[in-house]
Amino acid sequence: MDATTSSSPLDPQATSTARVAPPPRSPRVDPFADPSVRSRRRIAAAMVFAASAGLLGVAAWLTPEKGGMGTHLQLGLPPCGWITGLQIPCPTCGMTTAFAAAAEGNLLASLRAQPFGCLLALATAVTAVVAAQVLVTGSALGGHMVRLFGPRVGWTMLVLALLGWAYKIAAFKMSL
Repeated sequence: MDATTSSSPLDPQATSTARVAPPPRSPRVDPFADPSVRSRRRIAAAMVFAASAGLLGVAAWLTPEKGGMGTHLQLGLPPCGWITGLQIPCPTCGMTTAFAAAAEGNLLASLRAQPFGCLLALATAVTAVVAAQVLVTGSALGGHMVRLFGPRVGWTMLVLALLGWAYKIAAFKMSL
């Protein structure tokens, strides 16, 4: 009997070249086929769709101010405290105007009002469409989109927000 065919596992003549069959695999279960997973996914998509569509609906109801900010006054909100107190716009100045202009389909006016606000308005519209698709079909597309967001995207968004704010400050100073 040679070393690879030794019948005893304790045989000192046996070598490690003996092959052991892998354990049998259990059948694959598709977690996305589970009706409870699809149901939870649809409930989450309904909430995301309601929030996104609601935000865009309010933005569509507003009339964007020509000056690039101040649209929020139509919602009964007070004037920007940064402008009245510090004579510079706050980081969110122009966001409501950008959303209102984007909701009207005027992306150039949205971009002029607040570039980051324009980007957020477009992202909100995409979010509403994806949420509607998940709501109707129960697909996992929304989950795949969420997994795209990580620290790199977060830092990029922060930099874009700061750049949008810098643009808004420069535009405000030039309009004085």
